Amino acid sequence: MYQRKRRRPVAEINVVPYIDVMLVLLIIFMVTAPIVSQGVKVELPQGNAESLPPDSKPPIVASIDAAGQYFLNIGSSSNSDAMDLEQVSTEVGALIQLEPLRPVVVKADRTIPYESVIQLMISLQGAGVPAVGLMTDSPKEK
Repeated sequence: MYQRKRRRPVAEINVVPYIDVMLVLLIIFMVTAPIVSQGVKVELPQGNAESLPPDSKPPIVASIDAAGQYFLNIGSSSNSDAMDLEQVSTEVGALIQLEPLRPVVVKADRTIPYESVIQLMISLQGAGVPAVGLMTDSPKEK
């Protein structure tokens, strides 16, 4: 006689909806990432300069806005509170002792006096920063 084999139920998870959700989230993050800017809004001077190498650590950015206030942006975290020059040099000095090869960049508004930028650079040098870069915008096409 013919005996019918009994089939066991197969327990599978359909992963296609999860893949669709992940792709949608990936697209959302790719679109919103460039929109979110970090740090203080400053109007940078224009100039042709080389950018930091892509394999370098995120730089420490010391900013000076149009009002002459100092701010500090450390990698992906940014501090929106104004600081004085001593606070900036103290925090940057502590970070440089932990990571001596981390780049330090000055981001200054084009309308502030040159003296403010020099004071910040001297303060950073006193904190133990071996080299300070200046951040610029690329020139606009006319």
